[in-house]
Amino acid sequence: MPSSTRIEGKVTFEGRSLFNFSPEELRRFRGEAVALIFQDPMTRLDPLMTIGDHCIETLRAHRPQSQQAAKAEAIATLEAVNIPASRWNQYPHEFSGGMRQRVAIALALLLNPKLIVADEPTTSLDVTVSAQILRELTRLCQERQMGLLLISHDLAMIGEYCDRIAVMYRGKVVETGNARTVLQNPQHEYTQMLLKAALHIQAVPGEEGERDGEIGRWGEEPIAPVDEPIDQIIQDLFPADPVSEPLLRLQDLKQYYTLEQNFVAKLFFPAEDRTIKAVDGVNLELYPGEILGLVGESGCGKSTLSRTILQLIRPTGGRVEFLGKDLAAFSGESMRQQRRQIQMIFQDPHACLNPSMTVGQSIADPLLIHRLADAAAAREKVLQMLERVGLTPATDFYNRYPGDLSGGQQQRVAIARALITQPKLLICDEPVSMLDASVQSQVLELMLELKREFDLTYLFITHDLWVARFLCDRIAVMNAGQIVELGTTAKIFSNPQHPYTKTLLEAAPLLTRQ
Repeated sequence: MPSSTRIEGKVTFEGRSLFNFSPEELRRFRGEAVALIFQDPMTRLDPLMTIGDHCIETLRAHRPQSQQAAKAEAIATLEAVNIPASRWNQYPHEFSGGMRQRVAIALALLLNPKLIVADEPTTSLDVTVSAQILRELTRLCQERQMGLLLISHDLAMIGEYCDRIAVMYRGKVVETGNARTVLQNPQHEYTQMLLKAALHIQAVPGEEGERDGEIGRWGEEPIAPVDEPIDQIIQDLFPADPVSEPLLRLQDLKQYYTLEQNFVAKLFFPAEDRTIKAVDGVNLELYPGEILGLVGESGCGKSTLSRTILQLIRPTGGRVEFLGKDLAAFSGESMRQQRRQIQMIFQDPHACLNPSMTVGQSIADPLLIHRLADAAAAREKVLQMLERVGLTPATDFYNRYPGDLSGGQQQRVAIARALITQPKLLICDEPVSMLDASVQSQVLELMLELKREFDLTYLFITHDLWVARFLCDRIAVMNAGQIVELGTTAKIFSNPQHPYTKTLLEAAPLLTRQ
């Protein structure tokens, strides 16, 4: 840690002060006694090492055992988190975000630690896998007398899987107690605000009445009061009859990958089909002014579908039509002009913003790339957009760097950058999954306001079913590369038809169940 860091108080583990541990004792303590699961698995995984190498290295660094014994133990642990043995020789970049998180969880479990510190471990995972992983973690805690410190902004998940809750605000624990007691009868104002924000998102449209504008009180900026009830807002946003021509049409879209095999892989899995059908015959239409939610488990092909729509990867087969034109027919400068009309908001704003560029430079960059404005005009447009997304005063934020901003502020910068070219379609890939409940609510409200103001159409990719219900007009459920169910949001939630949709809804933690 930095030499300027000052630590006061005590941290003890099994009666011993951690400050008295020797370097060798600390090395063994980290992993064998306490394991850490990070929010972003790529901070844990080496891009130059295969998944198998990661497991072998972790085991043999702490236990003297043969390669064969280590591999057998590692494969069993990987399979416990739904990573098949056939993925042993693959690299982290060949996995989806959710699959990488499963690997990180497996690495934490390998040494059977006494305590697992899980820092937002299921942010990248869908509800079914989240439930499975958390059930497995809590089962292991009970069977092996292992402790679990679960750090999360998901109050519903905390309430379902935790015995006790500690609520932190500005570096201090402001409330602690039994999970059910804290959620049913919160005492501190900040806890009450968090609970209110979470219930606001999970509420059935029409049940809340008018919004009071207090959700953002403890967040970054207050939300302006809205005079209309939520059901009227949704009715205004989503007309009952879509226009005749879709803005985006996908016809039998396919994206297949063939995995390469080395000699060892061919020896152990000689007859295995190495083709991954990430997107397998998707047919979908998205109409102007609509918010279409795309939900499904991690690794089901949602992000691959979005990259294929943008032609960042060319499809194996099928068509992507935007405004009636097949995007596969465009290339070079003509494709760049099409991308002006289709922009994307990513899950992790910190990862998609250049840390060496100021906020103003990041937002102005698309204007300069597409030659939509000179430097002076671009600055003026950026200042206006910063004001519109709630980063005020804009002149203060213009020269700041992403590292100086909170997660919610970074996501507002990402939204501003996506809107600066005045697109018709925004593809939103898990844009609020890494934000706490209060900031989630603020960003979602902002997206609804911007949709009306800029006449936007959203393809909203998420694994949070309650966010999808809060925001979306229709929902498409994706599983194993295919759309298995498509319908209005109300129909999907009230009368799901496909067994997989029913499984997703049953697995989704609901705060009101507490």
